[in-house]
Amino acid sequence: MVKIGNTELGEFPLLLAPMEDVSDPPFRALCKQQGCDMMYTEFISVEGLIRDATKSVQKLDIYDEERPVGIQIFGAKLDSMMRAAEIVEEAKPEVLDINYGCPVKKVVCRMAGAGILQDLDMMVKLTKAVVDSTNLPVTVKTRLGWDDETKYVDEVAERLQDVGIKAISIHGRTRKQMYKGEADWTLIGKIKDNPRIHIPVFGNGDINSPQKAKEYRERYAVDGIMIGRASIGNPWIFREIKHFFKTGEILAPPTLNEKVQAARQHLTHSIEWKGVKLGVLEMRRHYTNYFRGLPNIKPFRMRLVTLHDPAELFAVLDEIETHFDGIEMMVQEVGLKK
Repeated sequence: MVKIGNTELGEFPLLLAPMEDVSDPPFRALCKQQGCDMMYTEFISVEGLIRDATKSVQKLDIYDEERPVGIQIFGAKLDSMMRAAEIVEEAKPEVLDINYGCPVKKVVCRMAGAGILQDLDMMVKLTKAVVDSTNLPVTVKTRLGWDDETKYVDEVAERLQDVGIKAISIHGRTRKQMYKGEADWTLIGKIKDNPRIHIPVFGNGDINSPQKAKEYRERYAVDGIMIGRASIGNPWIFREIKHFFKTGEILAPPTLNEKVQAARQHLTHSIEWKGVKLGVLEMRRHYTNYFRGLPNIKPFRMRLVTLHDPAELFAVLDEIETHFDGIEMMVQEVGLKK
């Protein structure tokens, strides 16, 4: 049984990676319904949090049906990280996670996110300060290193464990790689094999199918897998992986009705959580992913990303279901006749 603090996550948990503008409560709810074992919020700026910035504070929202949840913060100033830890504790997540992996320039130029990989002593100092400032279990998400010459994640794992973190998630790329090239899990596997490491080690990067999840689970012996980009528009990946682990069989892909229902639910909760204007606008990035691969979907998608009235958007989703359901039925009939 994998545990973080007192929270049990099952024998081999699947985690939703923290993703800016993606892993908000509406999306997390969908992933939870499809079997995700642990959620992480979008990353939250500690500077915004301690200044009571509306966007940062809103990201603290957690709903009981999505637990267990980890709230992720990023920053580079000792006092700010400590004060933010106290604020996060008041939101009562199961875990406080520190982001040492974000590769975006505007984050790393402040020595936050993956920027801290250039100063491991400061990384350890910041982590210890957060651990000492909260009663919550503290976890870390990071990368292999800053570049190919500084892949010190094995040292990072030992030193951060020594100052009290309860789990570590590792993305198998350096900051210099950003999201390019193939994720290398070799060092992740070596950390898991290190007899000094006793905290859970989660692997992250390029897990986009049940087959790959099983292969990497067996090859690198990690305690669980964190999934990010492969879940966008595809929350069903969690149930597909679990089904494959259990049966060795590939689960049938989601039906058109399931895709439309997911888009409806996502839009509904997005509006409820963010308000009509922002809820509608921020859903636009998701429609392509939900309906990828449908023939001649472009006219429908264009309406979804230009309309502002929720009623009109729900009507378009109804049209998609009716239109493409008819196509699916014709394809099935042709297949049966053959």
